[in-house]
Amino acid sequence: MEYGLIGSKLGHSYSKVIHEMLLPQYTYELHPLPTEQEAHAFLQARDFKAINVTIPYKQLVIPYCDVVDERAAAIGAVNTLVVRDGKLYGYNTDYMGFLYMVRAHGVSLAGKTVLILGTGGTHNTTSAVCRDEGAAQILTVSRRGGEGLLTYEQAARRTDVQIVINTTPAGMYPNNGECLLDLSGFGQLEAVFDAVYNPFRTELLLRAEERGAKAVCGFEMLVGQAVYAAEYFHDTPIDHARIGEVHRALKAKLCNLSLIGMPSCGKSSLGKALAKRLGKTFVDLDEEIVRRAGKPIPAIFAEEGEAAFRRLETQVAADLTKQGGQILSCGGGIIKTPGNARLLRQNGPVLWIRRPLDALAVGGDRPLSSSREALAEMQAQRWPLYEAAADIAIDNDTTFEAAVQKAGEAFHEILGH
Repeated sequence: MEYGLIGSKLGHSYSKVIHEMLLPQYTYELHPLPTEQEAHAFLQARDFKAINVTIPYKQLVIPYCDVVDERAAAIGAVNTLVVRDGKLYGYNTDYMGFLYMVRAHGVSLAGKTVLILGTGGTHNTTSAVCRDEGAAQILTVSRRGGEGLLTYEQAARRTDVQIVINTTPAGMYPNNGECLLDLSGFGQLEAVFDAVYNPFRTELLLRAEERGAKAVCGFEMLVGQAVYAAEYFHDTPIDHARIGEVHRALKAKLCNLSLIGMPSCGKSSLGKALAKRLGKTFVDLDEEIVRRAGKPIPAIFAEEGEAAFRRLETQVAADLTKQGGQILSCGGGIIKTPGNARLLRQNGPVLWIRRPLDALAVGGDRPLSSSREALAEMQAQRWPLYEAAADIAIDNDTTFEAAVQKAGEAFHEILGH
């Protein structure tokens, strides 16, 4: 291996696709090393030109370095190794990736009270950035607390906190939805940064958005550190505008787009067309419900009732929304169940398809759309729920082609924000 990444588990790493998008002329390999014994053997062999290092080996590699960059030494973690003139050099590009992410979102750390969740290597990196950027106070949180540490309960009472940084795996796939910190008491909260990048919006970030704070996913930090690492790999500068370009392009490729709206508003037909246009997989949640239940939706309603259907709908949504790269066509009532909108939003934007009431279909296999009057009542009840759940909306009130065009533009517009 000439270039690549080592770590204990790399199954969900995006590093290969990021590096090969930055510099298509070279091959970047993922090289998992499940045990420390294997990691030591790999480093002793030194059979590589340059590599990145991820959990749990960012400290283990340091003794193998002939030269450790001053910043990496101060942080106590190395994530980039380069063989140069027979010597092994160690760097920490996570620092630069995090600093880029903070500045890219217009957040100033100077004079701020910062709360960092977790005590591992990424804590050391982010706290170094906070110190260098002039933070007034840096507080650290751990589950157990201890000398110089806050518990999560104690942290939730610090009403002066302005910036929160999560460096723990809380909320990371497959434990989507986990969140250890209550943000409700943070009246001065300005921004939340999460080192987790799968899902794109953790429960912590969703809570931050609800409070009107900037909520930033760690995927941008991942791309940033990769650009800085590639500069060390090849000893050549890379235009740092590439960080934003690669981040946007990859997020557009990897994220979901969930379509919500009234029954027969066009979610399925538009979803299939959008899947082709955006290079994504089309998934109909109702079809998956039917497959799992082994019976059509009217039969579920008739035999088990709407409550049973809604429970199954939530389970299907929870399973499917953990994956990426999909156009998800949702049943008209998915927003009736509290929490479903959060499931849809965790890995991509939610698009509300609005269609005039007189253009919606009546009857058929839709148990709750038995008449025009029933549809009108349903729309009145659901309209505020659609509005609250959606990141963006379009009107499907002219031609099909126009609606597809508007939906595609809306998708890229919301990702641009």
